Amino acid sequence: MGIYQKGKNWYIDYYVKGHRKRKKIGPSKKLAELVLKDVHIKNAREEYLGILEEKKVLFDEYAGKYLDYCKVNKAPSTYERHEKCCVKRLTQAFTGKYLYGITPVMIEKYKADRLQSVSPASVNRDLACLKYMYTKAIEWGYVKANPSKAVKLLKEPPGRLRYLKPEEVGLLLKACADHLRPIVVTALNTGMRKSEILNLKWNELDLGNRKITVANSKNNEKRVIPINETLQSELSALTKNPECEYVFLGKNGLPLGDIKKAFLGAIKRAKITDFRFHDLRHTFGSQMVMQGVDIRTVQQVMGHKTIKMTMRYSHLSPEYVQDAMMRLDNAWTLYGHQSESSSDPNGVSHCYN
Repeated sequence: MGIYQKGKNWYIDYYVKGHRKRKKIGPSKKLAELVLKDVHIKNAREEYLGILEEKKVLFDEYAGKYLDYCKVNKAPSTYERHEKCCVKRLTQAFTGKYLYGITPVMIEKYKADRLQSVSPASVNRDLACLKYMYTKAIEWGYVKANPSKAVKLLKEPPGRLRYLKPEEVGLLLKACADHLRPIVVTALNTGMRKSEILNLKWNELDLGNRKITVANSKNNEKRVIPINETLQSELSALTKNPECEYVFLGKNGLPLGDIKKAFLGAIKRAKITDFRFHDLRHTFGSQMVMQGVDIRTVQQVMGHKTIKMTMRYSHLSPEYVQDAMMRLDNAWTLYGHQSESSSDPNGVSHCYN
């Protein structure tokens, strides 16, 4: 490193992280010497011309700090998912690597390797976690760039669209054990997640004003859900234990644990196939839309951050679509486009121009 003259101007010659740099200063040798000295000082302080250099932080070390942040700022379920799944796998893949040393090529390799054993949706969850980890790393001054930004998410097949028809709802409720029925009714009439229902407390349930306040949601945001007549009747019949804060209790006075066995038994007795507890949430969203509720309201009640998430619940049954199409008959009549009509054996009126 040094200074040199070329023509009438003086230049500085130096290295930054192994890369040689040359910079034109001007006709003053003294100024060139001062600038070079300043570069020496800033390099020693891990700076270069006012821009922070990436810190030598190992991915393993940073993962622990990131999880500490999640534990405080994320919902418990989100923290648990990150800790046991995404961050753990990412740490195993990038152990011993510095944050600034991980490249898009490395991440693409991780994506390809992971895709050999899991679905695109699982890979995308890992990538989304990595992207957010780097977003926080930039905010905290550890790195200057996010290498995962150059890595595209995989295309995912459409999610499950399974939901119960009205007759199936009746069969399921008849097959539910006494402790399971109010839980299922709550899910069908609120769209709440299983964890939200099982952790529901009496102080979050306001039967007088007919509302439920979900304090511990997946997104760690509070939302209020109105209580309809069906749910009001079901919840009013519950016996409140003055010594316990939870609405749905287990034997030890804590919220019910895994109800999977009881639910699978009810599904089997009702002879309903290909159905999971979370599909009760699909059923709620679908029925809301089929009853004419606007999609924004459905989004608010279900607690989705984006309208895209709500749209997967807006699918409509073939019967509902058929009924909607038949309503066009009335429209054509009002506008005078029905010149003659006939009825099929099922009583459906047909229009001809």
